[in-house]
Amino acid sequence: MIQTFAADPQPKAAWYRYYDSRGVANVSTSVTPAHIRYGYEALDRNMQVIRKNRPYNAEADVKKAPERAAVAKRNEADLKLKKAYTNSAIATQKKTAALLYIKKQINFQQDQLKQLQDDRIMFKRQEMEHLRKGSTIPVQLKNVLEYNQSNITMKKELIHSLQTNYRNTQAEYDKIIIRLKAME
Repeated sequence: MIQTFAADPQPKAAWYRYYDSRGVANVSTSVTPAHIRYGYEALDRNMQVIRKNRPYNAEADVKKAPERAAVAKRNEADLKLKKAYTNSAIATQKKTAALLYIKKQINFQQDQLKQLQDDRIMFKRQEMEHLRKGSTIPVQLKNVLEYNQSNITMKKELIHSLQTNYRNTQAEYDKIIIRLKAME
């Protein structure tokens, strides 16, 4: 019976060698702090170099810390996006649904604003009729006109707020979709 062994893609390290400040080679079976400080070579059982590891540089590590933190934060955010949306197609569907919902709210508020403006025209006609006749304008009509005007102002502000929400939602989903497409 013939046995075949699969070639190891990466031989396992048996020894670790570093050269100290005087150029003296130091070999051991494990990586020590000195190995890390000077940089070391991983060796196989035949003392052949498998890979080289550079010396640890604390200053470079400190300089790269903010960059590593930013990358970690972005990776965490990407993972959350992936978990929430799975892919860009689902995010696009959710964007469409969210924008449609906001658009329906805007349309409803615009219809109500139109009704308030039509009512205002009717109330103003009543006011003009009283002025034309020379009679005093009833207090109730004045109150209705003021109430109507405040409602019109509030509706306009609400519509403006909804339109801003629409644009912000659209921009936020666009960013999410672009990010998801970059991960696909």
